[in-house]
Amino acid sequence: MDLKPNPYSGHFKAIGLKTLLSKRRFIFVACASLLLLSITCFSTFLRYTESPTPPPPPVTETPEVVESVEKPTEVPVDPYGPKTVLKGDPTVSFRDNLLPNVNYITSWVSAGWTNDVMTYMNLIYLGLITDRVPVLPEFIPSHIGGHVPPIPFGEVFDVPRLRTELQKPVLEWWEVKQHGSGQFDDLGCWNIWQSVQYREPYPRPSRIPNDLKLDISYTQAPTWVKLIPDYEHDQHSLFSSLATLAFPTMREKSLVPPLPSPQHNVSLPPDEHMLCYDYLYYVCSHQPFELEYDYSPAWRYVGQFMHFTPKLEQLADEYVRRAFGLPSDAPVPAFISVHIRHYDFETWCGEVPIYDCFAPLPVINRRVQEARDEIYTRTGHVIKHVMVTSDERNATWWQEVAQLGWFTPDHSSTKDTYGDWYPVLIDAVIQSQGVGFVGTDRSTMSIIAAKRTESWQAGPTRLVLWGEPGADDH
Repeated sequence: MDLKPNPYSGHFKAIGLKTLLSKRRFIFVACASLLLLSITCFSTFLRYTESPTPPPPPVTETPEVVESVEKPTEVPVDPYGPKTVLKGDPTVSFRDNLLPNVNYITSWVSAGWTNDVMTYMNLIYLGLITDRVPVLPEFIPSHIGGHVPPIPFGEVFDVPRLRTELQKPVLEWWEVKQHGSGQFDDLGCWNIWQSVQYREPYPRPSRIPNDLKLDISYTQAPTWVKLIPDYEHDQHSLFSSLATLAFPTMREKSLVPPLPSPQHNVSLPPDEHMLCYDYLYYVCSHQPFELEYDYSPAWRYVGQFMHFTPKLEQLADEYVRRAFGLPSDAPVPAFISVHIRHYDFETWCGEVPIYDCFAPLPVINRRVQEARDEIYTRTGHVIKHVMVTSDERNATWWQEVAQLGWFTPDHSSTKDTYGDWYPVLIDAVIQSQGVGFVGTDRSTMSIIAAKRTESWQAGPTRLVLWGEPGADDH
């Protein structure tokens, strides 16, 4: 079959060719334009990446030239210091410095320096078990004469270290109330003394309230605080009994009419904010005079943390070096310390002659040798040096000490150089520095020195018995 010819075929061929050529020119121009744009953009990109210089900052005023100032060193805050439990610096009236949400506790001393140390130890421990902040007065010179000024607790013992080791606040009265303030503050306190002994029908006397300008109104404590009821030969009370008076329930049950105060003639019940007791030397947890026993809570939880100040320790080192004939920069050799108390114990000898009453030096030397032997057994060290402290005034006795090859601190100029307090303070530090200790039975100075030697030096201790011939035979 023949095909019929298309009358438009030649025309469409001509038109299609022209159109195609036009389209190809358009595509070529478009591609060229895109290529040129791409090259331009890429060149711009390279220019900015190769030259990262930021644009100039906006124009501002020229700043004032300021000299560099060194940032002050920040003083670490003592987490148990006075700033945490007081409003601020000491005030004229102690009440103005107390925080309303903090409770405090205080007491007074009047029994010789070592006994007063033990009294403050008991005060701090009572503060621990009643959740109160102890406020410690000064030491008064009851053993060296009333003409001598008191000495602050913190001049003898390292209070910041005590606070750190206890992890509890401990204050001194001068941190609470301005030293030398003339304003008498009224304060109600518990009278313990009249309830535990039967010779003095009044609170335990002390000069401290007057020194602190405190006008005290005393309330007699209940007789059940006494350790041994109706026993006249002991004056001890119990920590637990005294602690109950710090809480509302037992306090309210124990209130009786208070005595009027001496200055303002006011009668006040025992204060609940600043709890106070007249005398805390005769306090125990189980039995009288328990400090010498290993279980003593006052020693375990307080006493062993009452370290001497670094100043006192360095001073004692100087005295030991001079006694040993060593230069001032020489290390202090290990020694055994000895404390022999005679002078004020003579009245305890009664009708026994002094030379029979007190242990002779050969007996003391035997105890020293026991300490030497124990140290050698424990450590393998031979201790040659012995340092003797004593109140003995007999020159012949001291010559016999020298003949044994023992040494003693020279206090001939101590009072003139440092003051009346320092002979006993330096001796106390020396007694605690020995790697072993030999002391005098029934002397609280020896007893507490022995505790320090055991706790701080892990050293052996002995207390020499006396009172009659052969008392220390064993």
